[in-house]
Amino acid sequence: MSTKCKKCVNFSEIYSFSCIRSRLNDDHAQIGEKGYSRVVYGNDVENPEAIKLKYKGNYVSTTKYTAANFIPKSLFEQFRRVANIYFLVVAFVSFSPLAPYTAVSVLIPLLVVIGGTMAKEAVEDWRRKKQDIEANNRKVKVYGRDYAFHETKWKKVRVGDLVKVEKDEFFPSDLLLLSSSYEDGVCYVETMNLDGETNLKVKQSLEVTCSLRNEYSLQKFKAVIKCEDPNENLYSFVGSLYYNGAEYPLSPQQLLLRDSKLRNTEHIYGVVIFTGHDTKVMQNATDPPSKRSKIEKRMDKIIYILFSILVLIASIGSIFFGIATKEDINGREYRRWYLRPDAATVFFDPRRASLAAIFHFFTGLMLYGSLIPISLYVSIEIVKVLQSQFINKDQDMYFEETDKPARARTSNLNEELGQVDTILSDKTGTLTCNLMEFVKCSIGGTAYGHTVTEVERAIARREKDEAPETKLISNFGENSSNVKGTNSSVKGFNFRDERIMNGRWVRESYSDAIQKFFHVLAICHTVIPSVNKESGNLTYEAESPDEASFVIAAREIGFEFYERTQTSISLYERDPKTGEKIHRSFELLHVLEFNSYRKRMSVVVRNEVGQLLLFCKGADSAIFGKLSEDGRAFEAKTREHIAKYDEAGLRTLVVAYRELSEEEYRTWKKEYLKAKTSLTADRNTLVDAAADKIEKNLFLLGATAVEDKLQKGVPECINKLAQAGIKVWVLTGDKLETAVNIGYACNLLRKGMNQVVITLDSPDINALEKQGDKDVIAKVSHDDVSKQMNEGRYQVIQAKKNSVESSLIIDGKSLTFALMGNMENLFWEVAVDCTSVICCRSSPKQKALVTRLVKLRTGKTTLAIGDGANDVSMLQEADIGVGISGVEGMQAAMSSDFAIAQFRFLERLLLVHGHWCYRRIAMMICYFFYKNLTFGFTLFMYEACASFSGRPAYNDWYISFYNVFFTSLPVVALGVFDQDVSARLCLKYPLLHQEGVQNILFRWRRILGWMLNGIISSIIIFFFTTSSILIQAFREDGRVAESDVLGVAMYTCVVWTVNCQMALSINYFTWIQHFFIWGSIIAWYIFLVIYGLVPPTKSTTAYKVLVEACAPSPLYWLATLVVVVSALLPYLTYKAFQTRICPMYHNIIQMTRLQSSQTETSGGFFSRVVDRIRCQKTEVRE
Repeated sequence: MSTKCKKCVNFSEIYSFSCIRSRLNDDHAQIGEKGYSRVVYGNDVENPEAIKLKYKGNYVSTTKYTAANFIPKSLFEQFRRVANIYFLVVAFVSFSPLAPYTAVSVLIPLLVVIGGTMAKEAVEDWRRKKQDIEANNRKVKVYGRDYAFHETKWKKVRVGDLVKVEKDEFFPSDLLLLSSSYEDGVCYVETMNLDGETNLKVKQSLEVTCSLRNEYSLQKFKAVIKCEDPNENLYSFVGSLYYNGAEYPLSPQQLLLRDSKLRNTEHIYGVVIFTGHDTKVMQNATDPPSKRSKIEKRMDKIIYILFSILVLIASIGSIFFGIATKEDINGREYRRWYLRPDAATVFFDPRRASLAAIFHFFTGLMLYGSLIPISLYVSIEIVKVLQSQFINKDQDMYFEETDKPARARTSNLNEELGQVDTILSDKTGTLTCNLMEFVKCSIGGTAYGHTVTEVERAIARREKDEAPETKLISNFGENSSNVKGTNSSVKGFNFRDERIMNGRWVRESYSDAIQKFFHVLAICHTVIPSVNKESGNLTYEAESPDEASFVIAAREIGFEFYERTQTSISLYERDPKTGEKIHRSFELLHVLEFNSYRKRMSVVVRNEVGQLLLFCKGADSAIFGKLSEDGRAFEAKTREHIAKYDEAGLRTLVVAYRELSEEEYRTWKKEYLKAKTSLTADRNTLVDAAADKIEKNLFLLGATAVEDKLQKGVPECINKLAQAGIKVWVLTGDKLETAVNIGYACNLLRKGMNQVVITLDSPDINALEKQGDKDVIAKVSHDDVSKQMNEGRYQVIQAKKNSVESSLIIDGKSLTFALMGNMENLFWEVAVDCTSVICCRSSPKQKALVTRLVKLRTGKTTLAIGDGANDVSMLQEADIGVGISGVEGMQAAMSSDFAIAQFRFLERLLLVHGHWCYRRIAMMICYFFYKNLTFGFTLFMYEACASFSGRPAYNDWYISFYNVFFTSLPVVALGVFDQDVSARLCLKYPLLHQEGVQNILFRWRRILGWMLNGIISSIIIFFFTTSSILIQAFREDGRVAESDVLGVAMYTCVVWTVNCQMALSINYFTWIQHFFIWGSIIAWYIFLVIYGLVPPTKSTTAYKVLVEACAPSPLYWLATLVVVVSALLPYLTYKAFQTRICPMYHNIIQMTRLQSSQTETSGGFFSRVVDRIRCQKTEVRE
């Protein structure tokens, strides 16, 4: 529609705007009081009174840190971790004589770890900063002192500024709408960024400001706005405009919110009310709830166990040290005379042995500090960030149609994806596309449309009948060669029927009814046509996808709506007699809008011959009762067709019309206009009552059926998730019948399932509701739900005994009672044993309550997935929230932990990335504790042999670099790249997911097993090394090995052992793993050579120890080989036993794959795997 046409449209004369008129009410009386104290000087920002108010600017920041608080705040975050606090204390104490090593050797690793984590935080915050900079530097036109508009950055906009926003631009702040390109101040707003809804919202300015339509008229505009203070309520606004000596009440209809977009309107003028963090969208910008994975929580417990071990061995060492020290002087005899106990310091004084033991305890805490993995947290954070990048870059989760890849919005929950036990999903827009397609219709008692819906296919599969598409397509195919113009690519139109396509409708017996039917679809709406200036293509911008599909359907049949003006709607259609394309115009007199109470929409028009017509469409419950006696000719057939459409999972509307006499119209118009202009509190009721008086004696034309198609791959995905042992709950606002049929279509409900249906949609309950006694209704409903659930529990128990899967279907009313008090326990007992649960007619609050119930009762990981703003509470309540970047906007995606474009990508996200991430993180943490215990206990045993003297077995820098350089990179490589099985096998055998659900790889038995492995390895390394090196000549000149040589030999064995252990644990080698594992070992030798060249005053025990002592000795290399092999033997023995006798899921697949010959077909391989894991499936079901 051209700009000129848009400007002449005066919607306020046609629409009732029953929900948007402003009027003074009790809230306006509070203006000036607490909570309603904001004063805005419109177009008068230099007013001294305005300057005194000092409102916030329009600069917005969403960063976690600022330049001023980054260092203190980030340090506070780092030292919230108990391990970091420990190392900080050790660093301080290391400056005292108690320290067994130099302070620098402790500080540098701590600084590396803390600095690395802070650098990661800085990078992430800088990304947020760049987004803020982009938003704050957007441009908007602001009215200046020279009475002209000038482009200004958003961040410079001030409260009271008068701005001009043009079509498809975002509003820079919360604005008071003054006028628009339409004469009556109407504009269309898209609030997708606020509430996720793509439907356009109608806003209208006050009548007194509608005339402010150009720069000249704005010169003298100055006004004062008094309104509510900043708050988070998006749907309320109370204020008054003081202009030209009068007060005008304001409502939400005059408020344009920041980050909304202007649509279908050339421009608007507005006054800035709220700026920056005072805007409603920023008031709603709360931090998402802090979520931690179950593995991370358990890791904290393991850290506490290691601390306990540290305290224990430090206590043991101090006790034995105290005893040995006390015995150094026995009367006048000195047992260890060479230590000069008579001249010892307080730390070794035999006369004060108890005090010396206490000091030794603190020395031990520092000495054995390597038990606590200093690099664990930073390594895990690095690994999780890299894992997130793999998720983001996964081409198999990229949706080309919308150019949207998967997005891991947080890296904290990667491993949780592999432990998901229950999925709670929205339906519309999540399982379905939320793109309505016109597929069937009933006109004059005849059903039209051959398109087979997803639900019909599912019904055919369920009943094992001949697929309906075979019949329908074969019938359609008889004349398909004669059908033209059936373009299947038309968005919103998937209708196929040669009887009425391409003008053939004129041959039908009820051609007049068909013509009127499509007249209703082409005229009874609020759609705005728009012509692309470059391509010339006509597109429609509608308030809902349903309306768009109706107008598109009418166009494809031959009734093309192409223009709307102030008082007319114009169509192109085919003349029934001549068959030629003609222009037809209808005078638009009134639009009676749809609302939840009326459940219908009507328009009053006058056709070209002067006939007055009322076109109406709405829910069957709202239309059938309005039919005249003569208009019910097709009612029985239409009801029958509607029932079939419901069974097919389609959304239906009934279409009707009536002719009006001039006298009836004039009488009604007076009453309607009187109601519309009323300023009383019951104005909406009066308008609805007036509309109701003309919407009667209707003539039934038929019904429409549109399909919200299932997304591609949804049935296969749900089936695969079920095979993985994941329970799927669907929480939807649809009615029960539709939800059940969609459940069958997407494999949520399957043939042979025992269905438990709990509903309050019964004649008895309906009769009570009509009587209106709420107490009686509540009591009867409660008892009825309780009875149904007890019966359902019995059914589920019996089905389980017979190995039959069960499903639970419950409606919203029943769910309200099911979540109350003791009934909640009963509801859970029924639901927990059901494979699938469908909650119909669920409100957003009920979705969140059900999610919380499942999370708390199962104690296992729950995942919620949705696409709309109404799903946000559910996503934030679940352990993992997954947002669909779909048609309903980005609100859910922006509030989620992970964002994907299609539901089917959930299969790969959980079964592939989830399994890999869970396994990698679990293995990584276990290995960290293993390598630290292996290293730490060699220190303890050396201490035991040295009378707990407090002297370390290793050089200071050996200890400091162990966790940071010589063993940390291989474990990072494991956490990023390792794969026990390929992505193809993960998807082929979804039961692998149960390793995470049952927490097989991170259960206490496995964690303690790795710890025991570390202790055993340390014992073997210590005793084998000391036995092989200390008892014989080590150097060429016959000298034995000193403590420095022993320390290097033991340290070498430790480095080789833990890195070779990593090589044995890895299933999938890349060059990176090889580089890190063998590179870490080589790095140890390189370090030893370089550090050994440093003067002995600095290198101390490391001075040329490798070059002069260890490397020339064959015993050093032979001992290393023997000790490393011996230390690895216990693990290899256990692994061989476990793999053969008690294999895990991935072991079964790995073994079968290795055993399969190269010539064997993949089918034979897969069948053997299935045979081996069949018994495991039985365990999962039980």
